[in-house]
Amino acid sequence: MPRITIKEIARRAGVSKGAVSYALNNQPGVSEATRARVLKVAAELEWVPNRAARQLSAARSETFGLVVARTAKTLSEEPFYMGFVGGVESVLSEKSYALALQVVPDLAGEMATYRKWAAERRVDGVIVVDLRVDDPRIPLLRKLDLPAVLVGHPALADGMTCVWTDGTAAMNAAVEHVARLGHQSIARVAGPPEHGHVWIRDQAFAAITRELGLDAQVVHTDFSGEEGAAATRQLMAAADRPTALIYDNDLMAVAGLSAINGLGMRSPGDVTLIAWDDSALCRLTHPTLTAMSHNIVAYGAEVTHRLFGLLDGAPHQAHLYSTPTLTVRQSSGPPPRPS
Repeated sequence: MPRITIKEIARRAGVSKGAVSYALNNQPGVSEATRARVLKVAAELEWVPNRAARQLSAARSETFGLVVARTAKTLSEEPFYMGFVGGVESVLSEKSYALALQVVPDLAGEMATYRKWAAERRVDGVIVVDLRVDDPRIPLLRKLDLPAVLVGHPALADGMTCVWTDGTAAMNAAVEHVARLGHQSIARVAGPPEHGHVWIRDQAFAAITRELGLDAQVVHTDFSGEEGAAATRQLMAAADRPTALIYDNDLMAVAGLSAINGLGMRSPGDVTLIAWDDSALCRLTHPTLTAMSHNIVAYGAEVTHRLFGLLDGAPHQAHLYSTPTLTVRQSSGPPPRPS
């Protein structure tokens, strides 16, 4: 397929090549209507900037991009992203770089943002979160020649640079912990199954509960507190209710604890609870929550360092950041005795 040129964009948009250059480079000299028309044509033609020419003609933007496909409400409430972005910013501030953070409703919006950023030379690179199985963002980022570090397992990264935590080993530790306490019926309140790290935890949870001969079930949610609470009420209303619950994030675990209290039950007397990520929320609840713990701020910092490395010519590699460790607190206990 021939490379789309500025000349072709100018012809389709009915403007001069100079106007196209101004619009694509986000420079003054054209009206906003013309700029919008040029960007629309460029997106329709899937125009990709020539990286060599870009490096010759323009300095770095000194900005990294992060697009999160979540509702603004969920993003503002979820401790993981507050810590992760804090870690990113800690490195960017040292380098006098800025962060362009965009919240979008879905994956299509995220991909449109990457196209826009590449066309406008808005960012020098991007941090990509919530990897999917067969993620369509990966071929797009390669086509756009946009440097990227993926936050997720190498099995999901298709050879691109990634930084990951060992979700399989962590899930094994969580399940083995409740099994040692004597629990035979365990449930997991999980995130969306299309998310790669959720899929990896799904596989690990199924394998370890099968190996240990435990009764197991999974309820998938959207990571929000509302759905975490709803899933908890659903599970605890069943005749064969579980005696231990493992949550995919802190927000759902805290909401789940509130739901259990609302049902007139208590943790750990009626049910053991385990959260994931171990933010300050886990230490502020009563009882305090057992959690799979790792340093999220340092995780964000590590990802950012790797993106700077890519800009400096580092090869694409997979980097294991950590294996979350089990921190046992008051929400862990043996299963209730049969009445």
